[in-house]
Amino acid sequence: MKTTGFLSRRAVSAALLAIAAGPALCLSAAAQSWPTKPIKIVVNFPPGGAADQIARAIGVPLGEALGQPVVVENRGGANGKLGGEMVAKSPADGYTLLMSSGGMVSVNPHIYARMPFDPAKDLMPVASAARVLVFLVAKPNFPANTIQEFLAHVKANPGRLSYGSAGNGSSPHLAGEMMKSQAGLFAVHVPYRGAAPALQDVLAGQLDFYFDPGIGLGQVRAGKLKLLAVGSMKRSPLFPNVPTLHEAGLTGFDADSVFGFYAPAGTPADVVNRVNREINRILGTQALKDRIQNLGGEALPLTPAEFAARAADDSKRFGAIIRERKIVGD
Repeated sequence: MKTTGFLSRRAVSAALLAIAAGPALCLSAAAQSWPTKPIKIVVNFPPGGAADQIARAIGVPLGEALGQPVVVENRGGANGKLGGEMVAKSPADGYTLLMSSGGMVSVNPHIYARMPFDPAKDLMPVASAARVLVFLVAKPNFPANTIQEFLAHVKANPGRLSYGSAGNGSSPHLAGEMMKSQAGLFAVHVPYRGAAPALQDVLAGQLDFYFDPGIGLGQVRAGKLKLLAVGSMKRSPLFPNVPTLHEAGLTGFDADSVFGFYAPAGTPADVVNRVNREINRILGTQALKDRIQNLGGEALPLTPAEFAARAADDSKRFGAIIRERKIVGD
């Protein structure tokens, strides 16, 4: 048989298919061997907040399951943008994850005219962790003991009372704006770089009230804070006698948000699915259920697709109040 210096069409086609399949095969091989080194979880809020506590609670058993240390690093600031940008611009190899409140993808795009990255394109949902409620708490000497007395007092003192939040656009801030809008109130908003420092100023009496994402419930139990209402559509099992703002007359009041894990866009699907499976398994353990419930939340295992859909729904809900109240980022 006579041969030439040129490949046959069949050989060329086979070669092209091999070249095209090469990257996918490499990714699959990489995913099968992953992880071979420590994994970093970036929390885009300061230590002590709900995101930080949830990340650390999950990080230890996740490291045990994956056979590599899981290190938590706090990178707070700019309502989560700094930590989010750090992860979005990290290599998409599964070794850098983001733990964030839902505001990273469902709120920030509504309040910032420009962002250094696009959460919807540059990050991919990996696993939800918890549905986080917010609790309306007031300083110990606040002159109200019921939600009705609280609303009446704030309404009678427009602009004289202040409330804190974890930053502009954070779920505690949006909860405050929802309440002001529905109840016809005016109080001064004071943004902080995280929920923990805001809580400290409520305890010290520097702020009159704030919506707590669960980190102050120990202080409530100790009698150092007044718990007046829950910013959710249903009561918290931790405080079954405390009414929701919906029950108090603010119909449809729902400031819940979903905290969860994200990865840089392009992270191998095998890696994402494995992390999702491990986190969902961990969330099913009684220890994690109890830990999250003690923060006032509820463990919420979802698939990556379900997590993405929930974020899209939250974006519509929070986007409406952001536009109404003309909220902008710092």
